[in-house]
Amino acid sequence: QVLSLPIVVIVHGNQDNNAKATVLWDNAFSEIDRVPFVVAERVPWEKMCDTLNLKFMAEVQTTKGLLKEHYFFLAQKIFNDHSASFNDFQSRHVSWAQFNKEILPGRGFTFWQWFDGVLDLTKRCLKSYWSDRLIVGFISKQYVCKLLSTEPDGTFLLRFSDSEIGGVTIAYVIRGKDGSSQVENIQPFSAKDLSIRSLGDRIRDLGQLRNLYPNTPKDQAFGSHYNSEQRGPG
Repeated sequence: QVLSLPIVVIVHGNQDNNAKATVLWDNAFSEIDRVPFVVAERVPWEKMCDTLNLKFMAEVQTTKGLLKEHYFFLAQKIFNDHSASFNDFQSRHVSWAQFNKEILPGRGFTFWQWFDGVLDLTKRCLKSYWSDRLIVGFISKQYVCKLLSTEPDGTFLLRFSDSEIGGVTIAYVIRGKDGSSQVENIQPFSAKDLSIRSLGDRIRDLGQLRNLYPNTPKDQAFGSHYNSEQRGPG
């Protein structure tokens, strides 16, 4: 006999997501000399941040990890608290239920199901964009509106969808002739969408997108991600 990393036996593919959460929690937060299968029910949020970052970098195979502002967004999401400061969250503990049992408010999925969907999408379709820091990703729709509302017409950024699992959306600002601004969000692209036409080419297609926030022309930011295309006459 030999000690191994934790394993979970499943009988159907729909148990895969829950199994991955169980393995991740056990691997990150169990003690070597513990009673078998006993793991802490609550862990410091700071340790959870480290775990999510290591998981993200390992899964996506990137050297660009999560940033402080990403942790802040994730804390607001998992604790359902938009009034606390970044430092307030650092002293909190997060439970297994908050991580993988409780449905997020107004959604039909848990925090882990949502995060795992982001992992899968980024690994399959967005690795190079993330590694080039072209995707903000972990940011709320409300904060995006605040950032873009004072920017020139056509300024845009990319964030992971809040409402769908495994989606990336483009938010951009439209300015009226009177100077008023409106922030629009394009329907999220899934991995299936991006396998048909890449994110870079979709951005090139959309004429209303001009500058990646804060002020990089889109062709300069995404030019290396465009695919050369054969164009027929006319």
